Amino acid sequence: MEELTLTTPALLFSAISLVMLAYTNRFLAYAAVIRNLSEKYKEKKEQSLIRQINNLKLRLQLTRWMQIFGIASLLLCVLTMFLIYIDQHIVAIWIFGVALLLLILSLAFLIWEIQISSKALNHHLGDMEEHIRK
Repeated sequence: MEELTLTTPALLFSAISLVMLAYTNRFLAYAAVIRNLSEKYKEKKEQSLIRQINNLKLRLQLTRWMQIFGIASLLLCVLTMFLIYIDQHIVAIWIFGVALLLLILSLAFLIWEIQISSKALNHHLGDMEEHIRK
């Protein structure tokens, strides 16, 4: 393996920052939808609202884990850079490897969350199509 330099973990900074921005935007969108659903649920306790709330709870949990793994990855990248700076290259290589694994986990949770979101939107489309047919 080539020597790990300060620039290698630094390259991930912009990527992780953009990913975290996307995660934060998802989180804020969920917060708005949940507040809206909460008001609707207070008015009518419909089964479809309960399914949406359960779906959003799962998606919110996944987003939280996406953020946690992404932030941990960023922190380990910074630690990697510090370890390189103090000439602890072997430890830095292992820490950077863990940072990459955490980023992979974060992105895997994103894929899972996107699958759930797509299913939820397809259910909404199906409900609308059913309503249009009537």
